[in-house]
Amino acid sequence: MWVYMPIDFALFTVMLRIPADVTFFPFRLGALTQAGITTTLNSRCSVLAAANSVFGRWDETKGEENIDFMPTILSRFDMIFIVKDEHNEERDMILAKHVMSLHVSALTQTQAVEGEIELNKLKKLIAYCRAKCGPRLSAEAAEKLKNRYILMRSGARQHERESDRRSSIPITVRQLEAIVRIAESLSKMKLQPFATDADVEEALRLFQVSTLDAAMSGSLSGVEGFTTQEDQEMLSRIEKQLKRRFAIGSQVSEHSIIQDFVKQKYPEHSIYKVLQLMMRRGEIQHRMQRKVLYRIK
Repeated sequence: MWVYMPIDFALFTVMLRIPADVTFFPFRLGALTQAGITTTLNSRCSVLAAANSVFGRWDETKGEENIDFMPTILSRFDMIFIVKDEHNEERDMILAKHVMSLHVSALTQTQAVEGEIELNKLKKLIAYCRAKCGPRLSAEAAEKLKNRYILMRSGARQHERESDRRSSIPITVRQLEAIVRIAESLSKMKLQPFATDADVEEALRLFQVSTLDAAMSGSLSGVEGFTTQEDQEMLSRIEKQLKRRFAIGSQVSEHSIIQDFVKQKYPEHSIYKVLQLMMRRGEIQHRMQRKVLYRIK
């Protein structure tokens, strides 16, 4: 791709709307569909993106409303970390000392740090790794991952039977492929021909503390692969009723729409999510200082 990483994710999604349908895989092909044309592009880089919460800082009461990105974009990332700026005096002191030390020592001669790799050597290492290394799962690692996947799936099904409702964190092939890519990347950093059991264990740990933890907190509701069938059906019902509520070319008060759906026992955040999705698709837009919704198509 033509994008250099890391990037400001918020700026990236404004500049490039097409990549909403691009699958980003490290050094693999990305499928692109736009204007009825389907083609492939060679993705020359992995994507490391960062963005602030919609509200400036994370609001625990808002859940997935803190993230204002299309589900088709978020679902392309193997690991999603929710980084919160929580007040902790001891942690704040350590962070402040670190920042001050960087500025104080900026004028002094740079000292060698134990374990630091020289820049030229690091460049050669990365070039060699990209050109020569393409590790795949070893037979033992593949068997271990298969068993863990089956265990996670069976655990989810058991939870569904006991609670008599669908799991809010579905474990699908998409998540399995993400763990495989993470394990192979860990192996590639060590210039190994195969990903080992240890790589699989670390990949599972990283996936647990990133994407799965974010999904369990409700922060990824609506994202492909992390939305239950029950929630998806509810969003679909809301959208159908919205479209029946006002025809193309008409307008209606957003406040009245929200209140009407809340009276029908629909969650308010789900109503806003549907409205946001319809706005992104260009079906509705705000008018009159964002007080009125206008139906375009």
